[in-house]
Amino acid sequence: MAVAGVIVIARSIRITKFQAASEIPVRFIEGNVSLRGKVRSITERGIEVEHVPIYLPIISPHKQDDYASTSPLLVRLAGVELTPEGKTWLQKNLVPPQTVWLKLISREDNMLHCLVYCMNEELLRLGLARSAPIAGLPPGSPLYWRLHKRLHRAEVKAEKKGRGLWKKEGLWERASKALKDNPLLRLMGRIFRRTRAE
Repeated sequence: MAVAGVIVIARSIRITKFQAASEIPVRFIEGNVSLRGKVRSITERGIEVEHVPIYLPIISPHKQDDYASTSPLLVRLAGVELTPEGKTWLQKNLVPPQTVWLKLISREDNMLHCLVYCMNEELLRLGLARSAPIAGLPPGSPLYWRLHKRLHRAEVKAEKKGRGLWKKEGLWERASKALKDNPLLRLMGRIFRRTRAE
C-alpha cells in the first residue's frame, strides 16, 4: 500500500508541467509541496523558474524531453525583502539553468511565495535582506509563526555579527564622514581650491 501511495503522489506531481502559479492545485499550496525547477532569470519582480516535473522511469510514461521549454513560474522569496546587494548576491548564486527546489508557501495572483532551497535564510544570515511579512498567509496561522521565527532567527544572527546592512562603521569611517560633512571644513576646502587656481 505504501508503494501504491508513493506512485499516486509521484504521478500527480509528474503529470503536469506548471506554467503559471494559477495552474498549481490548491492542495499543493496548502500541503507546502516542494517542486523542482530550473532558474531562468532574476528580475525586479522575482525569480523566474521553469517547472521541471519529476521523472520516474517506472511510473512516468513520458520522457523529460517530452516537456518543451515553456513559460516560467514567477517566484518570490517568502518572508524576505531583498537589499540591492542581496539581489546582486542572488544573481551570482542562482545562475541559469541551475536546478532549485521550491517549497510552496502561498500564492498571490500569479506570484508564488516560496522557500527556495535555504536561500531565504542565507540572505538574512548574510545581512543582504530584511525579514518581511509572509504574503498570502494569515498572520495568526501556525505556519506563519513557524516561518517567521525561523527567518527572524537568521536576521538576528546577521545583526549580532554586524553583517551586510547591519555592518557598523569603524572609527575611521565615522571620523571621515564627520569631517566630510563639516560645513567649516568644506568652506575652507573651497577657498583653498580657489587660491590654488589663482
